[in-house]
Amino acid sequence: MIIVVVCILLYPLNVTHNAWYILQLIIVLFGVWMLILAAMRAQSPANYERSPYSTVQMGVLLIAVGVAWFVWGYSWIYTVAVLLLALGAIAIASAMRKKRP
Repeated sequence: MIIVVVCILLYPLNVTHNAWYILQLIIVLFGVWMLILAAMRAQSPANYERSPYSTVQMGVLLIAVGVAWFVWGYSWIYTVAVLLLALGAIAIASAMRKKRP
């Protein structure tokens, strides 16, 4: 709820110039929050919850969707570049993942 309120309050301050940017900003900030959650879960993982790796994947995906939607107004090639960058980040996270015995 805090993310939604912050994004709505940024609109009257003219940080976001279009009402659609609020939704895009909400998606990006939820992705950032997912990355923060993944870092907190990596500190003390529980047995029966989602792994930090999958939380990082969801966070990167949310950030990529929000940013790709934002840059769609400029050019579709930027959208493709953002999505390919997100796939690269997920591939790097997959390569760095440690296997548990």
